Amino acid sequence: MTDKASKHQQRQQKLKEKVDSKVAQAQIERGVLLVLTGNGKGKTTAGFGNVLRAVGHGQSAAVVQFIKGMWDCGERNVLQNLGVQFEVMATGFTWETQNKEKDIAAAEKAWAQAEIWLQDPSIQLVLLDELTYMLSYHYLDVDRVLEVLAKRPEHQHVIITGRQAHRRLVEMADTVSDVQPTKHAFEAGIKAQKGFDY
Repeated sequence: MTDKASKHQQRQQKLKEKVDSKVAQAQIERGVLLVLTGNGKGKTTAGFGNVLRAVGHGQSAAVVQFIKGMWDCGERNVLQNLGVQFEVMATGFTWETQNKEKDIAAAEKAWAQAEIWLQDPSIQLVLLDELTYMLSYHYLDVDRVLEVLAKRPEHQHVIITGRQAHRRLVEMADTVSDVQPTKHAFEAGIKAQKGFDY
């Protein structure tokens, strides 16, 4: 073995020991609260990827879609056929409705269904897509949302997506990923396209 190869092997062995040690220490098994936030593209897509993963393991999942409900949704088209339950706010983007009272009523209706699923131990994963907007626009009460999340079944995972996640939501979460844009096709005049963007 060359000196370079030997040094590489030693570095990798040290890395392996560190990783193995962390794996050995991580013994808690309970539901995880994951927040996918930031201004970059892909938060909802990542959330749906987790839903598909859960279903692929025979687990039960449910999705509440805030904001984007009026668009055709490729993920919903597939996942509903796999038994995933959906509640869709169905008002579309807030800059399109321009009706705060209507948006609040729709948010409350969608959240009422979320509360039912967040109390159901038979549902292993709940995706609350674009929930962050409901908090930042004050359509839903932060205290109420955090209380329901805190009281959910012990082994239930929850994924929350959307920009500008509330500080208290970030503090409560087990894992937070902040997705930031480097470039976006929309800024170059490329429109959102079926099968890629939705």
